Amino acid sequence: MLNNVKNMRISQQIFPRPVVLVATVDGDGKDNVMPASFVMPVSFSPKYVAVSIAPERQTFSNLRKVGEFTVNVATLEMLEQVKVCGSCSGRDLDKFSMARLTKVPSKKVRPPGIAESPITLECLVEYMGRFGDHYLVVGRVVEEYVRRMEFSPLLHYAGDRYMEARPFEP
Repeated sequence: MLNNVKNMRISQQIFPRPVVLVATVDGDGKDNVMPASFVMPVSFSPKYVAVSIAPERQTFSNLRKVGEFTVNVATLEMLEQVKVCGSCSGRDLDKFSMARLTKVPSKKVRPPGIAESPITLECLVEYMGRFGDHYLVVGRVVEEYVRRMEFSPLLHYAGDRYMEARPFEP
């Protein structure tokens, strides 16, 4: 028998999802960082990545004004930092300092990368379109950094629930 799932959030139906930290800057250069798990690769060549962001977020406002961002893959070891970044707005707070994240200057965009992240993608916004209560933001990757290949990616279920990826042999 099927349960009535009309009130179930889509994030509870499609999981787990990788967690990234999206870094942006506003028009004055003040940076912000937010966790996101509505993220996916879009194209191999050239590389594109998409992130879904609610319009009330400071990150969304920054993307609209500046059109640049970095995608920083989060690891299991970064869980507490991810939680800090998702616990408040960056409008009036410095979430980089609060989460003790190390900024790395980017080469081709204004927002910084994050040293603790094993992979950083520098992106230019090429598309923003509304889909329901979120906007799909598609960025062209203009620079990338792979600091290490061996890591445990942080996965998100829903709310404050996370998961761990484990390799297995079928």
